[in-house]
Amino acid sequence: MATFQRHRLTPWLLLAPQLAVVAIFFFWPAAQAMFQAFYVEDPFGLGRTFVAFENFIRVLASAEYYRALGITVAFSAGVALGAMALALLLAVLADRVIKGATAYRTLLVWPYAVAPAVAGVLWGFMLDPELGLISAWLGALGALGIDWNHQLNGGQAMALVVMASIWKQMSYNFVFFLAGLQAIPRSLLEAAAIDGAGPWRRFWTITFPLLSPTSFFLLVMNSVYAFFETFGTIDATTAGGPGGATRTLVYKVFEDGFIGYDLGSSAAQSVLLMGLVGLLTLLQFRYLERKVQY
Repeated sequence: MATFQRHRLTPWLLLAPQLAVVAIFFFWPAAQAMFQAFYVEDPFGLGRTFVAFENFIRVLASAEYYRALGITVAFSAGVALGAMALALLLAVLADRVIKGATAYRTLLVWPYAVAPAVAGVLWGFMLDPELGLISAWLGALGALGIDWNHQLNGGQAMALVVMASIWKQMSYNFVFFLAGLQAIPRSLLEAAAIDGAGPWRRFWTITFPLLSPTSFFLLVMNSVYAFFETFGTIDATTAGGPGGATRTLVYKVFEDGFIGYDLGSSAAQSVLLMGLVGLLTLLQFRYLERKVQY
């Protein structure tokens, strides 16, 4: 009996460290945010006043909040779709490489190990208006020369954070797409080739449909990444500027809470953001999963 009880406790003991991390760094902050959303707090933590839904009403009546929402939607769509498309292209190419395949795949995977802030600093340096190599090349394209200055141009700032975020997330997508490609039976592709189907037709009629479970999973993960995990990249490159052109919802939560010391509004925004991402994920499972071919 004692041995049976010990075996029943072993899985929970092994899971305890991870469960503790999730509880401390996810559930506890989420509960705190939901609690603070109903209060107006003193910036110095000396007291709080219960205001019910006043923080939510004030946020939803703000034009700046809807501007940040629009920026977030455009930014998230660009990052999610761009990272997936580029990763799929590289995975298809890597799947065909024979010589040096291991080194080639390793080079494509390593950017995922880079911290988001480091990725932002790297891209910010390469596109620095005065010192950046890429910005210098863009300005030296003759008649098509581009006067790059993301510190003043909002469109260029958005392009910068999108490119940096795509580069950071691309490796994650690459690993899954490459695994999906290698799991496709070669006999199906060979049979299609014998029937006269070219590479392009084989990809869209066989390869891509068989990758739909992987694509759906990555779409959900990339959407969550674009909404929540790009704060470091934005903060290191543009800090939400210029003029709020790259101020996404998650960055606005930080600005209002840690710079403006409006803790109640920041908490209300974080609750709304969690609800928005949850709704987006639900819609993806409700409508897009139907097209997945398992």
